Amino acid sequence: MQSEIVRPDGARLATQTFGEARNPSVLLIMGAMASMLWWPDDFCRALAERGLHVVRYDNRDTGLSTKYEPGKPGYTSADLVDDAVAVLDGHAIARAHVVGMSMGGMLAQMLALQYPARVASLSVISTSPIGVDTSTLPGMTPAYQEHAAKGGDVDWSNRAQVIEFMIEDSRMLASTAHAFDATRLRDFVSHDYDRAGGLASASNHFMVMDGVASESIRDLSVPLLTIHGTTDPIFPVEHGQALAAAAPGGRLVEVTGGGHELHRNDWPIMIDAIAAHVRAA
Repeated sequence: MQSEIVRPDGARLATQTFGEARNPSVLLIMGAMASMLWWPDDFCRALAERGLHVVRYDNRDTGLSTKYEPGKPGYTSADLVDDAVAVLDGHAIARAHVVGMSMGGMLAQMLALQYPARVASLSVISTSPIGVDTSTLPGMTPAYQEHAAKGGDVDWSNRAQVIEFMIEDSRMLASTAHAFDATRLRDFVSHDYDRAGGLASASNHFMVMDGVASESIRDLSVPLLTIHGTTDPIFPVEHGQALAAAAPGGRLVEVTGGGHELHRNDWPIMIDAIAAHVRAA
């Protein structure tokens, strides 16, 4: 079921649910520049088939949610956290099991620390710990840094150019254990671009996530599951290891050869881990 939530500041958040509302709720928070479609439909349905009520939504500046002028976001990272709370409120969910990926994993950590009464458990994928020293952890790979720098040369109003860049971006983030399906990605990225009416505003996420939080994951009061690919080029696996080690009782599931993505072949590992984590909580 699709719906829209309107915030007091006028921001509109597009949301969608899978499964029965009477089941335990799972809130999915996606990463930078990515709409809720990057939580694939079949991934959401597979979670729902485990007896869960799954909620995904478009962050501001993505998908069908409110967009702002590129380079001038009208919101902060705190607003993005409050957006997650607004989505829970909009679906009459008092407490949810929260799953976040990449930037969404950071927002999920902030949500669990700032609103512990609203979070039953926390699962994060391909992300880095907040509020702890990460200066000794490896940074993104040189190859990905070189690719990311090319984003500055992209004409983000040029549909064909943007789609080609996003396909190459997905290739750079892909698993080393599974084949990369460029045809499928082209179809998906084209649909995501057209649905959003362009992706230029989505880069605003990188501006608002600077100095992401004052809280520390060491103070987490809910169970934590960390899922991390061993060949992630943005946040190398050491970030997942550090996150699991920093949080009280944190647990780590490493995906061998996994990149910075939700590869279909890795879904069984991820979905099994998330469903077990929810049941245990």
